[in-house]
Amino acid sequence: MSSKKLNRKLPPDQQVTDRILRWGIDHPGITSTNPQLKLETYNLTIDGEVENSVKLSWNDFMKLPKSVSVSDFHCVEGWSVLDCKWEGVRIRDIEKLVKPKDVAKAVTFECADSYTTSLFREELYGDDVLLAYKLNGEALEEGYGFPVRLVVPSKYAYKSALWVVHLRFTHGKELGFWERRGYSDNADVWKNKRFNY
Repeated sequence: MSSKKLNRKLPPDQQVTDRILRWGIDHPGITSTNPQLKLETYNLTIDGEVENSVKLSWNDFMKLPKSVSVSDFHCVEGWSVLDCKWEGVRIRDIEKLVKPKDVAKAVTFECADSYTTSLFREELYGDDVLLAYKLNGEALEEGYGFPVRLVVPSKYAYKSALWVVHLRFTHGKELGFWERRGYSDNADVWKNKRFNY
């Protein structure tokens, strides 16, 4: 690893590692097995407080505007992977498609393994916030969230949900899987917001 990378400022209490751990392979999963999704049957539902609810097949999803973003990935356990190159669809391009109502202040992300997390819409507006389907030029492996995962670099990785199948626009935030178990709902990596205490 280059000295430039090692000298880069990291969020508090983080250490650089070489690769993201894969759920269910390098790291214990939340459910006993990964969901094993298939592109031919994959659907992404986007609904809630929107003008235009949609259910996108994989082919539909791949027709949306594509974006590439390079960002660092920070796990609440204290490890960080630098310069991850993600390819996917920006949340703001999803919003252009579904047209959220004025009352929609947040989005709940639901996953094929029943995991959930929620973020305010303004937390999702950045150029680096994607529904990603590629990492470093390769399609996501199952353990990285194949076929689609959320990437929110300014938050700890438990906000970057894997195996996303449903976006639901809501009046306010809803506590997700880890947030209901004592993890911070804010999850700001630069403010060291790991737990609710």
